[in-house]
Amino acid sequence: MKQEKISSKFNRNRTAYLENIVELDDVAFRKKVLLLLKIRRRLIALFAMPDRRKIVKIYIIIADDAKSELQIFSFRPVNNAFKSFTPELPQFYLFEREIYEQNGIMPLGHPCIKPVRFERVTKKTKYNDIGEMDYFRIDSNEIHQVAVGPVHAGIIEPGHFRFQCHGEIVHHLEISLGYQHRGIEKQLVGGPYKTTPHQIEAVAGDSSIAHSIAYCRVLERLTETTILANSQKIRGIALELERCANHIGDLGALAGDIGYLPTMSYCGRIRGDFLNITALLCGNRFGRGLIRPGGVTCSMDIDLIQELRKRIAIGKKDFISATALLWESYSVLARFEGTGVVPRETAQKLGMVGVAARASGVISDARINHSTGIYRKLKLKLITADSGDVFARARVRWYEVIESIYFIDKLLMELELGADKVVVPDNMQPETICLALEEGWRGEVCHIGVTDEQGKFQKYKIIDPSFHNWYGLAVALRGEQISDFPLCNKSFNLSYCGFDL
Repeated sequence: MKQEKISSKFNRNRTAYLENIVELDDVAFRKKVLLLLKIRRRLIALFAMPDRRKIVKIYIIIADDAKSELQIFSFRPVNNAFKSFTPELPQFYLFEREIYEQNGIMPLGHPCIKPVRFERVTKKTKYNDIGEMDYFRIDSNEIHQVAVGPVHAGIIEPGHFRFQCHGEIVHHLEISLGYQHRGIEKQLVGGPYKTTPHQIEAVAGDSSIAHSIAYCRVLERLTETTILANSQKIRGIALELERCANHIGDLGALAGDIGYLPTMSYCGRIRGDFLNITALLCGNRFGRGLIRPGGVTCSMDIDLIQELRKRIAIGKKDFISATALLWESYSVLARFEGTGVVPRETAQKLGMVGVAARASGVISDARINHSTGIYRKLKLKLITADSGDVFARARVRWYEVIESIYFIDKLLMELELGADKVVVPDNMQPETICLALEEGWRGEVCHIGVTDEQGKFQKYKIIDPSFHNWYGLAVALRGEQISDFPLCNKSFNLSYCGFDL
């Protein structure tokens, strides 16, 4: 790996030696960050980590989507504190809370220092028990609180939602998660281990493929492992199948939330059809066991390719037929349009990603802005809307399914027969940071691996798109009727477990 000069940018492999990362003093750091993020750049990651001298530094990664550039800086907080960016840049809101909870570094002036995941092991904050926190409250005799969860009906994962309402109108929604903190990031330190791929697949079970590809790219870049073209294509097929299955399921669930049963019933079945296509490809409906460092584990033959194409064509036809009912129903449109609006400017300030961001007109898609693998060769059409409501989030999903199906079929026609030899990565480059971005079906999946002197992980950071978007859901409910919460919630469909790392 070629040694780069002192720089704020990642090299072409999105790696950088730790000693070469620009370190600024706190004043210069703040000035630089405010300048960059006020000219249409966005925050990818913010985290704290000790260097080889055990001095804790805060690292920031910023994206310029228009130029497909990623910049990284660091600074040392003075006296375990720094001036909070959140009042000026709301997208820092959760990142700064996380740094305080994990490292005890105080973001001075932060408007809401509370636990993110209730990591009681550190005991750095006054909150030691899961769910124990001071909730925001509007002081008025006419305002009442509605508390929902953390225990929900059915198989929904735990999460607490507290509404401040005047009558039926929601003035504020506070979301508290962290009820199933699993310590995944901590378990990855010292690895990679044989169990690591299985843990990565469980970060967010409905996004197993997206997280697996991101993890594999980190290892492959840190070991300079080249992935064969056919494996890149199969990874692309699997990722788009994951997108199709979940988008189709969401459209059906949105129909169900407003009592429109025809589309709900059809999409539930069609989602299963696409999951079964993934199972036909690799033996597992969620793609587990398919993506591994160095390549993929499946073998292709002509009969399999033809069957996959046949099922994709049937799935597309059924999907279009089922969702045509949705767009042709005036009662459906009346419930979707104008509900849960997040304006473009708000989405940008909050640093939202994925479908929720693109539905508000934000130009952001890692497959296009920061393309890797097969996406560098075959370009996808960027799907956006501008109304930022439930309708826009549903419509973006619909168009993305159509685009993904076209992409999958094109890749299937280009596949070579047989199995690629999986090249197992060798030792990782020591004292290096590597970043991987993949556009999962919810949005941008970010994995950051940092190696120590022995080439083992001293830090592994995972940022699921839900981490960026949960506050967007809270904003979408402001001024809405509380009865619109299930519909707005499903239009975002964020992950609890992807957040509760």
